[in-house]
Amino acid sequence: MQKKGRLVNLVIILTIILIQTLLYIFIASKKEYIHMDEAYSYGLTNYDRVNIYDNEDFYDTWHDNDYYKDYLVVDEDEVNSYKQVYENQKNDVHPPFYYLLLRLMMNFSVGNFSIWPGIILNIIIYSICAIFTYLICLKIFKEKVKAGVIALISQVTLASITNVIYIRMYALTSLWVLVTTYLHLLLLDSKKVNYKLLTAIGISSLLGSLTHYYYLFYLFTMFIIFVVKYSKEKRYQELKGYIGTLVIAGILSILIFPYSIKHLFFGYRGQGALSKLLNVSSFLISIGAYLWKLNYYMFNFTLIIISLILLIYKLKKRIILPKNNYIRLMIIPTIVFFILVSLSSPWLELRYILPISQIIFIIIMYYWDSILKVSKNYLYVLIVIILGVPIIFNLKPEVLYEGKEQVVNEVKNTSNVPALYYFNSNNNRFLDDIYLFSIIDKSYIAKDLELNEDNIKNILSNIDLNNGLYIFINDFQDNNTIINLTKEVTNLENVKHVARLNITDLYYLYN
Repeated sequence: MQKKGRLVNLVIILTIILIQTLLYIFIASKKEYIHMDEAYSYGLTNYDRVNIYDNEDFYDTWHDNDYYKDYLVVDEDEVNSYKQVYENQKNDVHPPFYYLLLRLMMNFSVGNFSIWPGIILNIIIYSICAIFTYLICLKIFKEKVKAGVIALISQVTLASITNVIYIRMYALTSLWVLVTTYLHLLLLDSKKVNYKLLTAIGISSLLGSLTHYYYLFYLFTMFIIFVVKYSKEKRYQELKGYIGTLVIAGILSILIFPYSIKHLFFGYRGQGALSKLLNVSSFLISIGAYLWKLNYYMFNFTLIIISLILLIYKLKKRIILPKNNYIRLMIIPTIVFFILVSLSSPWLELRYILPISQIIFIIIMYYWDSILKVSKNYLYVLIVIILGVPIIFNLKPEVLYEGKEQVVNEVKNTSNVPALYYFNSNNNRFLDDIYLFSIIDKSYIAKDLELNEDNIKNILSNIDLNNGLYIFINDFQDNNTIINLTKEVTNLENVKHVARLNITDLYYLYN
């Protein structure tokens, strides 16, 4: 009987992985552009410094596309060199484990830039996430089919899909949050010192801390809960084993990456969190913004409506919700993570709360299910509604950058057209467009150029303009003045607005 149960679990898990993988590949194939932080992900794994624009010759010099491509790809002579994986993270603000995995994936596309090394890595990570999501759901909901359905839906929300197609460390952080949650649910059931379980907790804690610092918000809260629990229950042997495990994991993490101390306590992110804490209105805005994103990307706008309806139903029927120690254990670290991320995140973006998105989904589904116990079919009706909303209203995950394929193809077909970037250094997001510069044969980044005919003539003096000229202009500049002056200097009479990019306008001047 036990063997049959394991087989059912295996079939359910493999079914979840198959469905989500096909969906991820289909949606990822529609991704048309990259965010600057995705460019950072690639560059930080192999380039000889954090930022390409820190090169002395970056500005005010003509470069070919290999100059920029070098930031995004692993070359033949770099295949066996992993030094920059560590060095760049030391000089940036993140630990190195994700970048090591990404670098290993990039070795399969040496010399060529592609989104697929990053996407495939995230798909693999989310396959493992599926296992732990299902195991968590099974402990909470007890029924295999229900656990499987809820686990699957949590894996294919707009939030989860965004996490997979966004080439950053948040998918891997999500995995460690799920692993940590499941192992602590097992620890909650354990009645004695379990060294195998403690070893697993230690390893996941170590790898989580080497993936993203926000993971520590979740882990530390879970740690406090169990320290208090063991102390109150006078389970001192288990207390010593648990504290010892986390202390060893912490020491190993610091020994492997001692620069985390500087990042955490002396970096600009911590200072930014403190300033937001002192600004109550800013903090409340952050909370509200993230709640709205949860409602949109995890429940497709249905969270508030369905929760209100069920609350009214609960009050009317006087339903008393059962106590569930697993859910209670999950809620506190999730809330603490949510609040601390709202304080410390530099921008109000979905990615920062993605690591807890599946945990939140499971918690919400548990309470909905508890209210609807009168008929188990009602929960599946709600799930159908959640799945149907994005189809009906054409809701989509973030970072697809739809509409950019046309400009990418146009630039590929006219890569022999030189490009001049009128660059305002007060608005430096060059990496948002580095992909295009890795395609264009020849380009020039004019930093804070004083606009006059002589300066433009000097830049273009030896450049063949028979095929026209691309002009990039980032924000907070007078586009019309720049275009008109460039037309006068080049005698290129026609202008076409090719595209509005992330923070840049791209124009094509031609005769």
